[in-house]
Amino acid sequence: MKILDKYVAKNFLTGYAIAFCVLMGLRIIIDLFVNLDEFTEHADLNALAITKNILVFYGLNITLYFRDFAGMIIVVAAAFSLGKMVRMNELVAIMASGVSLKRVIGPIIFLALLFTGLLVIDQELIIPPLSDKLARSQDDIPGQESYDIWFIADANGSLICSRKFDVKTSTLHRPTIITRRQIRPGIWEVTGRISGEQAVYNAETVRWDLINARFTERGSPSGPQPIAYYSSDITPSDIPVRRRSIHIPLISWLQLRELAAQGTKDTAQLWAQMHFHITEPIINLVMLMVCLPILVCRDPKSMKSAVVISFATTVACFITTFVCKMLATEPVFFDKVMVEIWAWLPVFIFLPIAVIELDMMKT
Repeated sequence: MKILDKYVAKNFLTGYAIAFCVLMGLRIIIDLFVNLDEFTEHADLNALAITKNILVFYGLNITLYFRDFAGMIIVVAAAFSLGKMVRMNELVAIMASGVSLKRVIGPIIFLALLFTGLLVIDQELIIPPLSDKLARSQDDIPGQESYDIWFIADANGSLICSRKFDVKTSTLHRPTIITRRQIRPGIWEVTGRISGEQAVYNAETVRWDLINARFTERGSPSGPQPIAYYSSDITPSDIPVRRRSIHIPLISWLQLRELAAQGTKDTAQLWAQMHFHITEPIINLVMLMVCLPILVCRDPKSMKSAVVISFATTVACFITTFVCKMLATEPVFFDKVMVEIWAWLPVFIFLPIAVIELDMMKT
């Protein structure tokens, strides 16, 4: 690695650390300011317990904040490092020595690739194991949460319902399980119903032990029959995530594919999330590639306008991606859901812009 590479990389890493701390800090402070009353609504908790709950909550959720702001952090870090070099007229000296400006941005692109890889690790390996904790709201006490469950589908095709799921004891109260069999892809037939007082998850046998439960088979003349347990791939940690569609982005690409193969009612949303898991890291890199040619300017007077334009471009990319996520599961054209088109549309729009700007970049 040459001295120039080390210098540019050091500036970028410094800018990245500052941008990370500032953006994460702002995100946490704003959320805490809005939801502080949620943390303090439990009268039986003292100040120490509330503080611990806040620290644990945001300590876990910073993985989500990093996923959401990873692209913005890279752009801010690039603006910081290149802005410093422009202000000191270092780019002029570099060009005078015969070094191309494309060579200067090389270390930034390399480090951006590494941080994008870190984003993928965070998205696929770190967030999914923590998904049940990340699905917790600000007013929940860790380990004492309870949820209602309505028609969660498991790998058997059965639909699980319960008025209350107690996280601490891993217990379903008054569960109802509608058993089904698949006739053909996407078409299911109800075969029976399981009802009982409780269903307690047994981690050793990997099944739900049923208490005072009976299975009523459809069309059977024998009537309800006692049943001791129900085997399912649904575990206590899956329930907080699977109960609401807004928590689907917390699971990994492989888990999304498994759920989509089961043919649940959220198939379109599952496929959309699968595609966005692939396109979002690409979009983050494309945002940087669009901004870099703008930020590499030789005149310090034009640096402010370059930063404004680069941030405006980044915001436009964020808005475009957000709109595409909203429309990905909607039948906008020809009454069809076109998940693939909406997921890849930001890449198709901004990647050609990035290529053109890099090609026209003055070196």
